[in-house]
Amino acid sequence: MKALVFAAGYGNRLRPLTDTIPKPLIEVNGKTVLQRVIERLAAAGVDDILINTHHLHEKIVNFLEKNNNFGLKITVSHEIEKPLETGGTLKANEDFFRSGGPFFVCNADVLSDPDLKSIYRNHCAGGACATLAIRKRPSSRHLMFDSRMRLAGREGEVSGEGLTAYGFSCLQVLSPSIFDMIKEEGVFTVMKTYLRIAAETHMIAGFEDRASYWFDIGSPEKLEMAARYFKEHRL
Repeated sequence: MKALVFAAGYGNRLRPLTDTIPKPLIEVNGKTVLQRVIERLAAAGVDDILINTHHLHEKIVNFLEKNNNFGLKITVSHEIEKPLETGGTLKANEDFFRSGGPFFVCNADVLSDPDLKSIYRNHCAGGACATLAIRKRPSSRHLMFDSRMRLAGREGEVSGEGLTAYGFSCLQVLSPSIFDMIKEEGVFTVMKTYLRIAAETHMIAGFEDRASYWFDIGSPEKLEMAARYFKEHRL
């Protein structure tokens, strides 16, 4: 089973820490975020991972080599000139993911413990081209889902009865058929594509994420919250 891990960001809000350490290699209670993400994917059956890089690329490569890729097949896709964003990265690596079945996509700066196997099974049974893990949490970019857990649009941009707001958990399962629907070019976010596909085909689904914790370590405050939680729970 394959997975794509987004790890190319600059981590601007975490500077000066990220001036010398790529955000995925920040440690939380003695273990890097990237290692935690890789280990959770491996536990779900993933054995072939593509990681995109840009900022401090060499340090991520050296970290993986030092740890023998954690016993997995890991390919590093170095975005040399600039990060391609989530959509651009996905499209640029189409050939890697075209073969085989559905695959995971996640961020290297989010710590959580979702039931990955359940999300995967739900996706395979549901018929959508993308299944997004979503949870009821504070967010400035809520997504709206209907009673059948189909993406309807962004909060504030769509209305109607039976719509519920969720925050995206930065975890998803995609079928290779998604590539037939990607029309965007260059640098773009994949959510732009999903919103268009949802409006055209209703083929973007949601899966309620009931993980016991969820942390985006994108700011010093959030990183501190995660570090405190992991220390208290001995994770």
